[in-house]
Amino acid sequence: MHIINGRIFTFGKREDAVSGEDGTGIFEQGFVTLEGDKIKAVGTMDAYKGEASGGDGSEGDVLDVRGAWVFPGLIDAHCHVGISEEKWGSIGDDCNEAASPLTPYLRGLDAVNPMDSAFHDAIMAGITSVMTGPGSANIAGGQSVVMKVQGRVMDRMILKAPAAMKIAFGENPKVNYGDKGRMPCSRMAIAALLREELYEAKEYWEQKKRGQCVPIEFRKECWIPVLEGKIPLKAHVHRADDILTAIRIAKEFHLDMTLDHCTEGHLIADEIKASGYPVITGPGLTARSKIEVKNMSFKTAGILHQAGVKIAVMSDHPVTLIRYLPIYAGLCVRQGLPMSEGLKAITIHAAEICGVSDRIGSIEPGKDADLAIFSGNPMEIFTKTLYTIINGNIVYRLSDGD
Repeated sequence: MHIINGRIFTFGKREDAVSGEDGTGIFEQGFVTLEGDKIKAVGTMDAYKGEASGGDGSEGDVLDVRGAWVFPGLIDAHCHVGISEEKWGSIGDDCNEAASPLTPYLRGLDAVNPMDSAFHDAIMAGITSVMTGPGSANIAGGQSVVMKVQGRVMDRMILKAPAAMKIAFGENPKVNYGDKGRMPCSRMAIAALLREELYEAKEYWEQKKRGQCVPIEFRKECWIPVLEGKIPLKAHVHRADDILTAIRIAKEFHLDMTLDHCTEGHLIADEIKASGYPVITGPGLTARSKIEVKNMSFKTAGILHQAGVKIAVMSDHPVTLIRYLPIYAGLCVRQGLPMSEGLKAITIHAAEICGVSDRIGSIEPGKDADLAIFSGNPMEIFTKTLYTIINGNIVYRLSDGD
């Protein structure tokens, strides 16, 4: 398939593309060629005409988008799509195994229902991939998965699994267990139980590395990719002190981590920058329903970016609806995040933070043929999704009824 006459936002390093102040590669009038489920070529229309004259394409597989904005498929870096299903209440909610504060061996992919209607809503918004996984009721909730949003069989939709280990600080684990008279009742207990879990997992890993014959422990095996640096901790943190506790523990064990929500991150932006950890910010379009989010603001993303922190924007679906992910990024722009960074926060930066930028997040030869085509800037409220393409197939096109 050849997509022609588009305004192509590559989010890749292209010497022949126009570079704005942000360095993002843009072809003001360009093309993208897809071959199977991969991107084959991207460039100017002059380059395309030379390619087409060589007999590489035919009229039947050309999509003329007539100036529309062409993006890599959008990415939601933190949500619970397919796990907390819409409309089904507790019956469709598999987000938290709220019976034990430490359940690291749970795998989010085992709870995803690809029939969840939110997947189609994502497609209609130009979102092609998500990181979905366990919630924040537990100190260690289990493993997240990065997946495509089109399909019926989870095993064929996976981009990376496991992709992260969910951990949580603050009110959620405190309330879930403290109200039942169980640990953790305090932030001290959350940190202590997590340290104990990590110490035991590290010792188990060290014994295996030394070649000792140790019985396989399912609860500890799941920590090995984290300890090896293959996947990050995915830390649910809102309050500034919880953010700093998460950083302290991750540094103690030399672990990678993403700071998710990071609601008071703008109050300690320099400390977050110094940590080296990226932030997945949001959701901002909710009520301040608990004390730890009293300082919630869309300005957080802009302040953190100004400090030099890499940012992605989340929906946290179903906390806020996934279909409006581009609008949430736009609200961050309204409150100070540069326009280019808002677009990167739902494309290449989201892919990099989720550990899948080798496959998605930019329009470059060899990457997955996942594209979103819009009537204009997707962060603007009146912009429409014209086409969504996943693995080289058009899975959504705007109709008169949309």
